[in-house]
Amino acid sequence: MLSTLSISNYALIDRLEVDFNKGFTVITGETGAGKSILLGGLSLVLGKRADLTSLRVKEQKCIIEATFVIDTYGLQNFFEENDLDYEDCTVIRREILPSGKSRAFVNDTPVTLGVLSRLGESLIDIHSQHQTMQLTENDFQLKLVDALANNQKRLIAYRKDLKSYRKAQKELDKLVEVQGVANKEQDYNTFLLEELEKAPLKDGIIEELEEEYEQLNNIELIMEQLSKGDQLFNDEQIGVLPLVTEMRQSLSKLVDFGASYKDLFERVKSVMIELDDVSSELQRLQEGVEANPDQLEQVNNKLQLLYNLLKKHNVSDIAELIEIKNGLADKVFETANLDVKIAAKTTEIQEMQSVLESKAVILREKRNAVIPQLKKKLESHLGLLGMPSASFEIKLNAAEAFTATGKDDLSFLFTANRGGSYGELKKVASGGELSRIMLVIKAILAKYEKLPTIMFDEIDTGVSGEISDRMADIMKDMSADLQVFSITHLPQVASKGNHHFKVFKTEGKERTMTNLKELTIDERVVELAHMLSGKDLSDSALAHAKQLLNSSL
Repeated sequence: MLSTLSISNYALIDRLEVDFNKGFTVITGETGAGKSILLGGLSLVLGKRADLTSLRVKEQKCIIEATFVIDTYGLQNFFEENDLDYEDCTVIRREILPSGKSRAFVNDTPVTLGVLSRLGESLIDIHSQHQTMQLTENDFQLKLVDALANNQKRLIAYRKDLKSYRKAQKELDKLVEVQGVANKEQDYNTFLLEELEKAPLKDGIIEELEEEYEQLNNIELIMEQLSKGDQLFNDEQIGVLPLVTEMRQSLSKLVDFGASYKDLFERVKSVMIELDDVSSELQRLQEGVEANPDQLEQVNNKLQLLYNLLKKHNVSDIAELIEIKNGLADKVFETANLDVKIAAKTTEIQEMQSVLESKAVILREKRNAVIPQLKKKLESHLGLLGMPSASFEIKLNAAEAFTATGKDDLSFLFTANRGGSYGELKKVASGGELSRIMLVIKAILAKYEKLPTIMFDEIDTGVSGEISDRMADIMKDMSADLQVFSITHLPQVASKGNHHFKVFKTEGKERTMTNLKELTIDERVVELAHMLSGKDLSDSALAHAKQLLNSSL
């Protein structure tokens, strides 16, 4: 419910602040008094785009603020999803700066126009004649049928399953796409993998092979130098070992002559032990070294294979080749396993589809059950609004694909004349007829679901006094369940309001201003009399106005 509205520096409004209440509120005023300005300001706070022409004084910012009582609207999830502080009395503020920039706030938290617009749709439904085309849309017509069928919870469950179904379909499409690409690459990837699996890939392998290659490739030099080393160690005349042995024997004769000699002897003895070990290693290496042309060729082939693989895959070390090999192994395995995944996903989708089919059938059955009731309600209400021959032909047909509303195509046809041909609303109904149909539909919806505040903008234009009286009764009846506003030129409608506001202009020395005030009982009588007879008040007009008001209160 809209409880307060404050507008400053907007169009012809200097400063306006007004409180609203529950029930049926009517707004009247002469043509050009500023009713459209009031609606424009309200639209801005609901998310409509603005520009600098909205500013009354270009150097000052425009501020529009509205307070809504939303404790029964069930909007807590919306506030949570958009990181907003929820309050039962929520304040929305819109600011338009002289620079042309616009800012919006919900409970003092900045929001985008997109968020504000979505929230606004849940707060106020501003209905004007050009918006009647909404009722020609299939989704809106289904919404009406579903309201009578009490399908809201069923639709929520169905849409949850539909979301999962569509997600699974996308996953299947992705798997098939991946399989198509993978199949083209499978043979090549398998070849690359086998090539890498045959190569001796391990960390440090190139360094090991290069060392082995150098040894095998220089085997004669190695053998020659090892032999020479062995000779230098063991030659009887000049060998290191015979000489050091002789030195050790000489020093052994001095060990009893002091600690220094003994230490020197021990050091030579240690050297002798190390030299013996070196000599043994030289002999061992000599015994293990031999020319092996076949081994040299094998080592060379392995090195060339590794060098070629590094170049082929454009990497610098064996670790990267191992990583590529593992990646190829995963691809080859995944491709080989895709058939299994696709089959499993297809089965999952078929099961989901079966569940959706069942739920769509239930939705259709519930809808078909209430269509006769809906047809009767529409035709009965329209008969009271001067359309006694109005008739609807409403049918459901099974659709091919799942949609957000089920699997139904709704045929919602209309004729205003007895024996006339049925046709789509947008093709056969006039503007005035569409307005009355929309009013009836909103009245029916109000009985079955919680609607936001509704503001009818001159929905009664072009209808007679008797019909407007009945339209007013419908709007007043709706106001028992929700807050209803009607901007009207007709005294029959204005007299039915629980609250009556008047939009008027005042002429200042330099500017004209639009104002809005709630009328007292006496002021309402005068306003109704003006609406009946024009500027010149007559006793009969005043009497008629009192009669209208008394019969409505």
